[in-house]
Amino acid sequence: MNRNDLRRVDFNLLVVFETLMHERSVTKTAEKLFLGQPAISAALVRLRTLFNDELFVRTGRSMEPTARATEIFAMLSPALDSISTALSASQEFDPATATNVFRIGLSDDVEFSLLPPLLRRIRAEAPGVILVIRRVNYLLAPGMLSSGEISVAVSFLDELPANAKKKTVRRIRAKLLRADTKPGKLTLDEYCARPHAIVSFAGDLNGYVDNELAKVGRSRQVVLAVPQFNGLGTLLAGTDILTTVPDYTAQILAASGGLRIEDHPVELPPGSLSMAWRGAQDNDPAEKWLRSRITMFVGDEESSR
Repeated sequence: MNRNDLRRVDFNLLVVFETLMHERSVTKTAEKLFLGQPAISAALVRLRTLFNDELFVRTGRSMEPTARATEIFAMLSPALDSISTALSASQEFDPATATNVFRIGLSDDVEFSLLPPLLRRIRAEAPGVILVIRRVNYLLAPGMLSSGEISVAVSFLDELPANAKKKTVRRIRAKLLRADTKPGKLTLDEYCARPHAIVSFAGDLNGYVDNELAKVGRSRQVVLAVPQFNGLGTLLAGTDILTTVPDYTAQILAASGGLRIEDHPVELPPGSLSMAWRGAQDNDPAEKWLRSRITMFVGDEESSR
């Protein structure tokens, strides 16, 4: 096919194809693209004709791609990214009149502690935009960025898609929270003897604090694991349970009353909160504006230098 033949191609079909590759389901693809299932099924028929291949074969409840579909996807995805970049670079963005929908992935600590000031700034500058917040962690974020479910993520992030970009926006320092009124700081012995609560996305009963305790030959007993920070203060109230949380989360929880913040009796290494985004939207004016606000209102001065 030469370039003149491209006039015969409906580029909407290529978006459907890419989404089918990610979702492996006609139903989920329809939901993702806000289309009806019949429209996706009709598009798949046209795609099969266009590429002269079955493309997807139903296996149980999943649509598994053929070898040809996998080959096409490897070439098509970077091409669509390039087209998206070329089109977005020519667009202007005026926050005051914008009606964009931004899809942002946030870890629970960021949503609970750092989203409120970011939201207030965005509402002041761009009252017409819509924020769709998705819960992510280091396991979920890469796939959601790759599929386009989110355009930017803020969390503890490690491995990312090859075309993603990342920057550190905040240093994480752990703080101890307690609800009891016993005066003075806890010693390490007292800390290890007390019951503990953790926030765990997957329901695990240990984490990096336990790893650091093990290095000095100590351990703790976790008696409560909850999936999110919201409500943690209420749960700890009136108990001797301790919890270790990021410093910015500790400040929000303690501000509601009933909890006090202490330095941790074990020297815990600082972590980092990262922002990652799709490489295809690196130069998109709207996304650049969004990332600048995230850096300003989620990040800290140390990481922005």
